[in-house]
Parts: sequence; C-alpha cells; structure tokens
Amino acid sequence: MSINRRNFFKTMGVAGLTMAGLDSMGAKSGGTEETEFYGILYDATICIGCRACENACAKAHGFPEPDDELETGVIRKTSTTRRSVINKHETSAGEVMVRNSCMHCNQPACASACLTQAMYKTKEGPVIWREDKCMGCRYCMVSCPFDVPKFEYTSTNPKIQKCDMCYDRIKQGEIPVCAETCGDALYFGTRRELIAEAERRIAESPDSYVHQIFGEDVAGGTSALYLSPTPFDELGFDPRLKNESYPAMTKGFLYTVPAVFVLLPSLLLGLHEATKSNQNHSENHD
Repeated sequence: MSINRRNFFKTMGVAGLTMAGLDSMGAKSGGTEETEFYGILYDATICIGCRACENACAKAHGFPEPDDELETGVIRKTSTTRRSVINKHETSAGEVMVRNSCMHCNQPACASACLTQAMYKTKEGPVIWREDKCMGCRYCMVSCPFDVPKFEYTSTNPKIQKCDMCYDRIKQGEIPVCAETCGDALYFGTRRELIAEAERRIAESPDSYVHQIFGEDVAGGTSALYLSPTPFDELGFDPRLKNESYPAMTKGFLYTVPAVFVLLPSLLLGLHEATKSNQNHSENHD
C-alpha cells in the first residue's frame, strides 16, 4: 500500500516538534515565572476534612461520590474517578488534613514527556489532557514526580484522568468547583496573589505555620501551593523533590540519547496516521 507523502510529512511534524521542544521546554510546557498563571492555595491549618471539595469535584466531572471513610494514616490516592482527595495525617502538630491533586507545575514533566502535546500547560496555568492528541504512550504517567496522571486500564476507550483545575470554568471567568465549594481552606487566584497571601498569613501568625510555601520553588514552581502547621514530609510530601524543574534536569540526558529512540513513537504514529488517511482516501474512491 502506498503512503500519501503529504499526509505522512504533515503528521510527522510532531517528531520535529519533539526534538525542538528540548530547546524550548519553557514554551512547550506553558511559560515562565513572568506568566500570570492561576493557581490554588491550600491552607492545612483551616481544613477540617469535610471533603466537600471532593464531592463537588466528583459531581462536576460525573464521577461517583466518594464513599470511603477518612481515617488517620490511611492514604487515599487520586484515581481515574478521583481527581482530588483529602487525607488525614498524625503529625507533630496533631491531626492535620492535606489535599492531594495535580500540582499543575510551571514546567510540567508530563507535558515535556508527551510526544504529541496531548498533555499541555495552558497559558492560564492548568495542565490539561487533550484526548484528540493522545496516542496512549503513558509517558506522562512515568515522568510525573507527583504520580498524578491515571490511565483507565479497564475502559474500552481509555483516557488519562487528572485534575484540570476546572479549566473550562476558568476560561468562562469562574473559579474551580473545589475552591468555590470550600471557600476557606482553598483560595483561588493568580500565583503571584497566592504567594503574597501565603506570606501574609505566615507573617500575621508565625507560630501557626512552618515558614515555607510548598510549591513556590519545588519542581520549578507549581500552581498548587500549600501552607502547613507542620513540616511537609509529615504530610506525605517527598522530601527528595528538587527545586529545579524536572524537564530542565533531564534535558542534558535527552541530548545524549540517539534521536531514533526519542522519535520512534512519533515515527510509528506518523506512519499509522498517514497509512490510515491514505486507506480512507482509497475507500472513498472505490
């Protein structure tokens, strides 16, 4: 079967973009510190574990309402039907709640690893997954330092599930349903505003908080920011996480890998799409 060269090279453009993306990871993953990304500040000193944010998220996205109990030390993880969860930890400051969801990194590893830009950092800040561009490689799952993207293994039409910060609502000038429902522990705004608010709270009540804003620098900075009355490693956050963005740390390594290994998935995708397009064209003329 002959391959339509025009369709082949059009589809193959993604391969060139993949390699070019190694030189421009800031652009591919959504921007720089100067960009006014939106984000959410979570204050663990305020959260009472009511899980209203969880229930609102599930309802908004058509997922079943969470029915498991919130127990101290029992770690509930995000899944294909849970984009956000609340956990209760026993810490040096007593029982403390913490919210786990997508961190919406400034330079997300998932977006940099995605060969087709299905995982994408928007100019507004949320990291979203675009179904029409996904080829199912799941590199986003492997690359995420926070173990966020989840694949629907049991579905006949599998998707990658993760929090998108209610991106559709943000585009309409509304706020994410979790922040709208909570109103106290979750605070929505631009990242600049959130950091200023977090610094204000620490300054006004220095004994109530550890003097750190988790997400301000970790992994190159994130749009999900946290305040806590206790060290963050007591809340399940990995103390080994670096402040440098993960795409930046892997850039040097990727340049040492022969291009064929980096581009192979894109090459195969290009061949598949071009062949499929040519086949459909032939069938239409039979």
